[in-house]
Amino acid sequence: MPTAVPPPTPTPPTGQETAAGPAGESERVPDGGFVPRPGDGGPRSAGARAAVERERTGGGHPLPPEQPQPQTPHQPQPQTPHQPQPAPAHHPATGPFATQPQPQPQPQPQPQPMPGTSGYAHPYVHGQAPGHPQRPAPDHGPGPVPLSGNAPGPGTVPLPPRDAWQQYDPWSVPLHGGPGMPPPAVRRGRRGPLAVGALALALLAGGVGGGIGAYVERNGGFHDIKLPQAGGEQGGRSPESVAGIAQTALPSVVTIHVRGNAEQGTGTGFVLDRQGHILTNNHVVEPAGTDGRISVTFSDGQTAKAKVIGKDGGYDLAVVQVQGVTGLRPLALGNSDSVRVGDPVVAIGAPYDLANTVTAGIISAKQRPITAGGEKGDGGEVSYVDALQTDAPINPGNSGGPLVDAKARVIGINSAIRAADTGGGLDDGSRGGQGGSIGLGFAIPINQAKRVAEELINTGRATHPVLGVTLEMEYDGDGARVGSQSTDDTPPVTPGGPGAKAGIRAGDVITKVDGAPVHSGEELIVKVRSHRPGDTLTLTLQRGGKEQAVELTLGSSAAG
Repeated sequence: MPTAVPPPTPTPPTGQETAAGPAGESERVPDGGFVPRPGDGGPRSAGARAAVERERTGGGHPLPPEQPQPQTPHQPQPQTPHQPQPAPAHHPATGPFATQPQPQPQPQPQPQPMPGTSGYAHPYVHGQAPGHPQRPAPDHGPGPVPLSGNAPGPGTVPLPPRDAWQQYDPWSVPLHGGPGMPPPAVRRGRRGPLAVGALALALLAGGVGGGIGAYVERNGGFHDIKLPQAGGEQGGRSPESVAGIAQTALPSVVTIHVRGNAEQGTGTGFVLDRQGHILTNNHVVEPAGTDGRISVTFSDGQTAKAKVIGKDGGYDLAVVQVQGVTGLRPLALGNSDSVRVGDPVVAIGAPYDLANTVTAGIISAKQRPITAGGEKGDGGEVSYVDALQTDAPINPGNSGGPLVDAKARVIGINSAIRAADTGGGLDDGSRGGQGGSIGLGFAIPINQAKRVAEELINTGRATHPVLGVTLEMEYDGDGARVGSQSTDDTPPVTPGGPGAKAGIRAGDVITKVDGAPVHSGEELIVKVRSHRPGDTLTLTLQRGGKEQAVELTLGSSAAG
């Protein structure tokens, strides 16, 4: 049969708690701390632990019992099956020990008793105190089990605590004076090394990541980049392409450096034969004078000294010769009379001393009369050229270099350019002009240059074809007019000369040569000098308002 549970004892107002002694009597407890007691799950004070310890060891005396306290009005009384009792009415307590009404505790889940035991056993208790066997816990009936503030029922013996962990009751509310968590200092002491380790790991990871990022940025990744590229071409170039032409002509082209007493200059030339004769412009070698130095540099870098064989200012041509040089490769000569406007051409030279420079263009015009060299009326020699015009870039330093056709044959000698800073005149480089090419270059036709070169090599001087008349260079009308009076005791028409034999008179105006219009005295001289002495020309002239044609055989004059 279940036994009745004695009424709970109210909490003293003085802040002291009560604890059950060995015989179920109430005892005063000097503190308010509680510890779990095996077998009932109810809290026990620290005073109760001391009383139990004294009882177990046989030392000391238990505290005197207190008088029974009146039952709190709100606690239900257990009833027996044979004598049901009505619930007591609630009356407010008075007096010095009156307490405030306490809220009813909510029922909590109770642990199941271990096999072979009665009541609730502490989960960490591994044994019982000697001399105090465990007794069955009283049945509280269907009512809630109080969590704190109530003394244990009769017949229970409190056990001494083993340690702080054995005092822990997972089903009770933490109370003042009970065991707590480890001190914060211990927890901080454990987190410190972990925080330092995490910081060191983060720094290491950042350094490694930064190094990898820098490597990727600098090298573009972890693998070398291979860009696609076309394979080398084994085949050559077409002989008529610019590359093919340059490959054929470059070994025959040379760069000429001239140093005189007061002047120096750079120009270009090309090999005429295996005897070392090189053709160039007269204005290229002119700074050397009579005792200057001339050196020739070939395309392979070989350098040799050269000497002047002959020169002619009227044609602006000169021949120099090198000795002791082997492996010379003469450049083939073409026919300038066969050239047509629009034919492709290549110019090779050393513009501004940039040796072996190759430029390409076309023939822009033919029989373009130009004059270059000395100024008119200053006594200097003026060259008159019936030139080929090209848009291949030609600059100072290209003078004397070859202008070749699509078969790498020489068709002209690059001599002058129309530059932007020459004020509309031509610049042959002899006056130190530094104007760049604007696509107007002029070359001496190779047919004329060939004849002059042969004469310079064979005799050291060139011959000029002449008309045997004196022209009025100041005439501003259309055509070339023969002088009307003698100058310097020289008659306008040389007696017995080619002009006199053809019937030309003073004052006649020549308007055509072989049907080609002539607009000035310079143009007439250019047309005549494009021929050889002994050639026959048909001249159209006006006399007294009438036009007539005469035939004239050109004479010859030697030029030093």
